[in-house]
Amino acid sequence: MNRYKLTIEYLGSNFCGWQRQKNSITVQEVLETAAKNFFQHNVVLFAAGRTDAGVHAEGQVAHLDTENKYDSERVLYGINFFLDKEVMGKDIRVKKVKKVSVSFNARFSAKKKIYRYNILNSHYKSPIFSYNTWWVSSSLNLEKMIKAAEILKGRHDFSSFRAKGCQAKSPIKTLDNIKITKRKSLIQLTFTAKSFLYNQVRIMVGTLKDVGNNLIEPDDLRYILTKKLRKFSGVTAPAKGLTLLKVLYK
Repeated sequence: MNRYKLTIEYLGSNFCGWQRQKNSITVQEVLETAAKNFFQHNVVLFAAGRTDAGVHAEGQVAHLDTENKYDSERVLYGINFFLDKEVMGKDIRVKKVKKVSVSFNARFSAKKKIYRYNILNSHYKSPIFSYNTWWVSSSLNLEKMIKAAEILKGRHDFSSFRAKGCQAKSPIKTLDNIKITKRKSLIQLTFTAKSFLYNQVRIMVGTLKDVGNNLIEPDDLRYILTKKLRKFSGVTAPAKGLTLLKVLYK
């Protein structure tokens, strides 16, 4: 058996997330169909993480197994060729293919995941950035947002930032880093951790936006963490502003 590691980019706007579903078009389904047409047998893709409906990826990672043995470049061009023939296949691209040991697992071998959220903080909507940003017209206080983000870093019970339906066994996660930068009207929040709860990043962004709007103070984040209830945190930021940037394995 030959195992291939795929690094994948996709525009999530028109997909119902990564995971295959009945009566919905997903990234996994379209990719598996293209891979099946290339390898000439059924293919199952195992991803580093399941992105939600509308969420994008620049560095999603998945692996597949096949008895066919091809060089990595042929697999890359072959799957991309058949993607162009699929409905919405042009919204997905395999960026890199590497033959790996069967001990490699896209999900369980992952050490860190990096997500980035884009906020367009401008008095007008931008047609260019509309597909991958959350438009916030009121001016945000960046210094307060950075101060609040520091409180979220580290190991905590993130129950207050956990959406209903989360299947994680424990709400305790370690948030390694949050970096917040601004260039002109674009605010970028970058989150690094081994794993996240369901909608955790989007709820943290919504809460940090409230801090930036002076609706709550940075130190209120400590109180929100201790309450361990979703109702105490902010809104869930729109999916379109979120991108799975990279998955780290070493």
